Amino acid sequence: MRRYSFVTVDVFTNQRFGGNPLAVFPDARGMSDAEMQSLAAEFNLSETTFVLPPENPANTARVRIFTRTTEMPFAGHPNVGTGYVLAQQGRDKDGKLLFEELAGLVEVQIERDGAGAPVGATIAAPQPLSLGVELPVEEIAACANLKVDDVIVRAHRPVQASLGNPFVIAEVEATALARATPDIAAFRRSVMRESALKGRLGLYLYAHEGESRVQARMFAPLGGTFEDPATGSAAGPLGALLLSLSGDAEKQFDIHQGVVMGRPSLLRVVARRGADGIRATIAGQCVPVLRGEAEL
Repeated sequence: MRRYSFVTVDVFTNQRFGGNPLAVFPDARGMSDAEMQSLAAEFNLSETTFVLPPENPANTARVRIFTRTTEMPFAGHPNVGTGYVLAQQGRDKDGKLLFEELAGLVEVQIERDGAGAPVGATIAAPQPLSLGVELPVEEIAACANLKVDDVIVRAHRPVQASLGNPFVIAEVEATALARATPDIAAFRRSVMRESALKGRLGLYLYAHEGESRVQARMFAPLGGTFEDPATGSAAGPLGALLLSLSGDAEKQFDIHQGVVMGRPSLLRVVARRGADGIRATIAGQCVPVLRGEAEL
């Protein structure tokens, strides 16, 4: 019997039982791909991470991220939470960690309190903003059980955006955001109609609450996540997309998510123009919850 230690943390919150829960295996050496996937399904969280030695010794670790059903190339709250957990174990160097992931190299900067204890992290998404297919307003409304008029297209149409992990981003009326709920049949119709989605549709709906404050919700029912309380890999592209629509060099956003679910989350996003396009960082705090062992 092999035993592997794990911890769980709530990410993008400073209150236990808020934010997005994450399970982290700080040393997953010897696990097979199938075992990692089975453990992620067993935890039944949005994502579970598995930490392995890096291929390049200059980096901190190789991090593999699994949802309930598949491995992800990059995700936001798993990187923030894993960085926090490894920093608690003293595995950062001067507050920095570098994670090797399928989407590229992810830089993590640890946030500490006045006593020097880790309280959260800022991650730099591995890729600049890229935009993909636009989806019809009618499909977005159907997927979220909203009216067509609830979807706002003044700034942009519903569009796939990515910093390493693609999401379809759509602006909606504030009152509509609160009553949105995913229609699984409509999600299936969308991925069948649009081959560019490659069978996967994460829908990130947002509403402005001011110049730099945003409310958001994320639905990905086909991947097993009916609703996600905090989605860093969608919040980053949202910030980058909003910057792309302006003439500014940089924009900062406080993105609030998970409120309707009773797991309020705060994601701090900074998007900047650079030589290779628009990049973004995503920051948040973490709270430890559980620790234990898994037997394989």
